[in-house]
Amino acid sequence: MEALNPDWTTYEDCVAYAQSLFEDLSYSYASNWKSYSPERKIVGYLPLYVPREILAAQSVLPVGLFGAGNRLQVVRGDAYFQSYICHLPRTVVEMALGGYLDDFDGFIFPSICDVIRNLSGIFRLKRPEAYVKYLDFPQNFDPQVGGVYYRLELEKLSRDLERLNGVTLEPETLNQAIRLYNRNRALLNQLDELRSREPHRITATEFYLFRRAGQVLSGEDCNRFWQRVIDSSAQVQREPEDKIRVVIAGSFCEQPPLGLIKTIENAGCYIVDDDFQLGLHWFSEALAEDTSDPLDVLVKAYLTRSPASAAVYATSDKKGAALRAKVAARRADGVIFCAPSFCDPALLDRPFLEQALDQEHIRHFSFQYHENLGQFHVIKEQAGTFADMIKLWE
Repeated sequence: MEALNPDWTTYEDCVAYAQSLFEDLSYSYASNWKSYSPERKIVGYLPLYVPREILAAQSVLPVGLFGAGNRLQVVRGDAYFQSYICHLPRTVVEMALGGYLDDFDGFIFPSICDVIRNLSGIFRLKRPEAYVKYLDFPQNFDPQVGGVYYRLELEKLSRDLERLNGVTLEPETLNQAIRLYNRNRALLNQLDELRSREPHRITATEFYLFRRAGQVLSGEDCNRFWQRVIDSSAQVQREPEDKIRVVIAGSFCEQPPLGLIKTIENAGCYIVDDDFQLGLHWFSEALAEDTSDPLDVLVKAYLTRSPASAAVYATSDKKGAALRAKVAARRADGVIFCAPSFCDPALLDRPFLEQALDQEHIRHFSFQYHENLGQFHVIKEQAGTFADMIKLWE
C-alpha cells in the first residue's frame, strides 16, 4: 500500500519524492503506514545491517536512522557524549529528545562500535517505554559457534517483536518476507549497475536519495518505487562528461552531507561504487525463499555472504582483495577514502586498504568529514586535483 499515494510519472518526480523522504525528519510516511492497523509497529535501526526480513514478517516497518546531518541544530545531543567521537549519535539523540521519533515503537542498535553500544544505553534511559535492542552479531563464523549464537539472537529478536505487537514469526511469512527482499535486492542491483554503467544518467546524488527512500519505505512500496525509477530513467537525456571513475570507501555508518557527494561529482569524479548505506547491499544475491527453516537461511547468509567491511571481522588481506576487485569490476580509475571523523572502524582499516591498492598501483587519496559539514571548498580542491592528475598523467 502506498501510504502517501505519490505521483511517480517521470524520473524527476521520483527524484523529488526521494528528496522529500530524505528531508522529512518526522518520518511522516512511517507514521501513516502504521496508522492502517493496530498491529503495525515502527522500529528504527542504526547503521549498518539488520535482518529486515524478520521485522517485515512480523508486521514491523524497519526504518533506517542516519541522524539529521546538517538539517537539525544540535542543542541537547552534545551533552550526552564526549567531544572525540563521531557526530551521528548527537543528532540521533537530538531527534529523540525533540519528538521526531515519538511514533517509533522500538530501536535496534547493531554492533559496530562502542559509540553505537553507548547510544543504545542512552535510549534505554530516555525512551523507557520503547523496545531497545543492542543486536550483537557474531565475529566467529564457524556455524557451530557463531551460527548457533546468531540463531539464538534472532530467535530472541523475534520473541521481542512478538511481545511488541502480538504477531508470531511463522516460517511461511518469513519466506514471503525473504521473497520480498530478494526482489528488493534485485532491483537495487539493477539500479547500481545502471549507475555504474551510465553515471551521467543516474548521478551519485540521485542514487543516494533513491537508497535513502529504501530505508523508509515498506518493502512493497520500495519495490514499486525502485521499479518506477528504473523504468523512467530511460527518459533521462544527459551527455557524458570528462570525469574519472572513482570508488568511495569508508562511509558505511555516519553518512556524508548530500552537498559533499555533489562536491565530489562536480570536482570531476563519477562515483561508480560506494559503501554509503551498506546495509542495503549486505547480501548481493537472492536468498533461498521457500524452505522449512527460513531463519537458518538468514543465519547462514550472514556467516557466508557478509561483505568484507570494517564492521565484520575479516583479515586485512580479504578486505584489501575485495576493494581491489570492486575497483576492477567497476572499471574505476581510483579510490577516495571518505570516512567520518573519529570513526575507528573505518580509520583503522584504511592503512591496510591503502597498502592493498598500492600493490596494484591503484591511485587513491583520503579525507574526513562529519555529517553536518557545511564547507566543501578544500575537499573540492583535493578531489579536483586527484581527477586532473589521473586524466593528465595516467
